[in-house]
Amino acid sequence: MVLEKGLLVSDLLDNNAMVAIVLDRNGSVLFINKTYLVILGKTEEEIVGKFIGDITPESRAIIVLKTGKAIVGYNWSINGYKMIACALPLIKNGELVGCFAYSLFMDIWDAKDLMENLMFELNMYKNEVHNLHSARYTFADIIGQAQAIQNVKNLAQKAALHPSITVLINGDSGTGKELFAHAIHKASSRSKLPFIRVNCAAIPENLLEAELFGYEEGAFTGARKSGSPGKFELANGGTIFLDEIGEMSYLMQSKLLVFLQEREFERLGGHRPIRVNVRVIAATNRNLEMMVEQNKFREDLFYRINVLRLEIPSLRDRIEDIPLLVKYLTPKININLRTNVTDITDDALGILSKYNWPGNVRELENVLERSMILADMERSSTISPNHLGFMKVKLDYPCSGSSGKLKEVLEEYEKQVITKVLEETRYNKVKTATILDIDISWLYKKIKKFGITSHNL
Repeated sequence: MVLEKGLLVSDLLDNNAMVAIVLDRNGSVLFINKTYLVILGKTEEEIVGKFIGDITPESRAIIVLKTGKAIVGYNWSINGYKMIACALPLIKNGELVGCFAYSLFMDIWDAKDLMENLMFELNMYKNEVHNLHSARYTFADIIGQAQAIQNVKNLAQKAALHPSITVLINGDSGTGKELFAHAIHKASSRSKLPFIRVNCAAIPENLLEAELFGYEEGAFTGARKSGSPGKFELANGGTIFLDEIGEMSYLMQSKLLVFLQEREFERLGGHRPIRVNVRVIAATNRNLEMMVEQNKFREDLFYRINVLRLEIPSLRDRIEDIPLLVKYLTPKININLRTNVTDITDDALGILSKYNWPGNVRELENVLERSMILADMERSSTISPNHLGFMKVKLDYPCSGSSGKLKEVLEEYEKQVITKVLEETRYNKVKTATILDIDISWLYKKIKKFGITSHNL
């Protein structure tokens, strides 16, 4: 990717109070200002296009290009000049494309305001890069007093203290596997370094290798001219979270195994080994042992990632935590939906406690969102059983009085469900359609078909 000089403020480049240089992502000099040339005693032709390490071997810009992290306010001396220096990664479309480094002379005191302004802007960029690749959740966000969740939480906290251990998180969809990955990184000594998430199921197999390991210029048709770093490079020093690892192809499993053994890799189309220091956390909702027996998952890779294993309990195995989860989720949902629902009745909690929760905590959050919208529509601040009519559909509507034929059984069940919800909403068709999550026109057709009227409710 080619950088343009227009990325920098032109009036800063020729400022006598500072030296400035711009590098591409490979460390080659794209631009150097006149002041820096004077200090080096070189011409522009002697510097532009050269590797920065050959010009100033101690340059911190080399570290910035490797880590993607800004280095701000360090002492820098060259040819007898003492300066305060900063090196800033240049990010475009979420990718590291180069580095801008500048230094201010320590004896130019009237440059103080300029330095403060630049430091302010640099810290803004630094925070933006940090927020893009940082963990969002801590162990405080993992709610529950049930022994099952407490046990796995304690084990995860111990894992956080050992920043090199590979962790495998297993659990049903919606149990909070990613939450645990974030929390482990956040509580570890790697917390100030990147946390990179990769959903192995969401990336096509032919693109996953480039996504993980990066690629060089010309590696394939459509590749960026300057190549691109992979997720492992971006995660250097931090943590990479490989979600849905059970969906990874057998070929990619082999490539991942090599990395876990050697802790180095080559970019797609490249020939230079790249060594990184990252913690790997993998997660899956699949039974990897069974997949190993079926030759769908490499046994040697399984043992590599199964160093420390966390089994996240399903919500149905810790029903006693539902009141705590409701209390925790309600304020967050209120903020997102701009509602004002603050309470829930005991009967409504009873309904939530009787359900099987195949979608776990994620499904609970979705149910709360829906019920809070219904409560807010009634200008109520409390979730009551009538706001959970769609849950009762799943809980206690038996089928009876049918001949046994599937079509008739389904129609009878459908009629009972619609009749029950219409009764609860006092024949409010709009609200009934909302609770049942169906189109209002479809509801009218069913009411007519089954002969349901407000008189026979």
